[in-house]
Amino acid sequence: MRELLTKIEQNTRLDRVGDRLQRAVQGTLRAQRVRDFLHGVWLGHPLHPAMVQVPVGAWISAAVVDLMPGQRRAATALVGVGTVSALPAAVAGLNDWAALSRDQRRIGLVHAAANSIGLSLYAGSLAARMNGRHNLGRALAYLGLSAASAGAYLGGHLAYKQGAQVSQSISELHLVSDGWHPLGDMSSLPQRQLLTREIDDVSVILYRHGDDVTVMLERCPHQSGPLGEGEVQEIDGHACVVCPWHGSTFRLNGGEVVHGPSGNDQVVLPTRVVNGRLEARLP
Repeated sequence: MRELLTKIEQNTRLDRVGDRLQRAVQGTLRAQRVRDFLHGVWLGHPLHPAMVQVPVGAWISAAVVDLMPGQRRAATALVGVGTVSALPAAVAGLNDWAALSRDQRRIGLVHAAANSIGLSLYAGSLAARMNGRHNLGRALAYLGLSAASAGAYLGGHLAYKQGAQVSQSISELHLVSDGWHPLGDMSSLPQRQLLTREIDDVSVILYRHGDDVTVMLERCPHQSGPLGEGEVQEIDGHACVVCPWHGSTFRLNGGEVVHGPSGNDQVVLPTRVVNGRLEARLP
């Protein structure tokens, strides 16, 4: 299985389909508010993994109920709920997928294909059940669950092996030792300019606004972009840093994500000033 997944990651022929689909998704989901909503910016973490719980739960429940006598109506209802709820989950997934790197998109493309097959089989199962062909409906549902399970396995590989839509910066916290770390004299920090410093070889950005200083991990949670090279913009009265790679935007006074493709907030370190020197520590 590992060899198969490696071949998929390295299969450049998938890019012909993937690049066209990416352009189609980006061309369709143009509005920033729509993309942010689907990325889960308002939720504080990616929306797609939360949404898939409904169809997966409904379909697994239908598989169990199908084994019980006299539960045709319940099984049909569960298949229907799963089939309908899979559509918005797929839209959120496509929105996330379009912002990934090429090797991630290759796995994601096969993940989407497996889930599309599963969804088609469940749609056929629902149609068969509603026409009184319950045996056929059950058979199609179990085939659909098999396809969806394969898709879920690929989704797990995409998230846990390739790190898609998980915070790329959070692991750096484990490299920072306990205690307060000096970052320089307050008098040397310019107003409203991004500076880059290091704490235990972990890069952080500093931003001073009056007597307040933000110390934030520099690696963007989305794809490890260098926030220290980003642009500072004022959005809704808040100073924000915009990642130069993919445009993920974070408030400098709290780390909250303002615009995707990141669905995760950025880590901000607590600070203090001792004898005129700025210090920061782990949250």
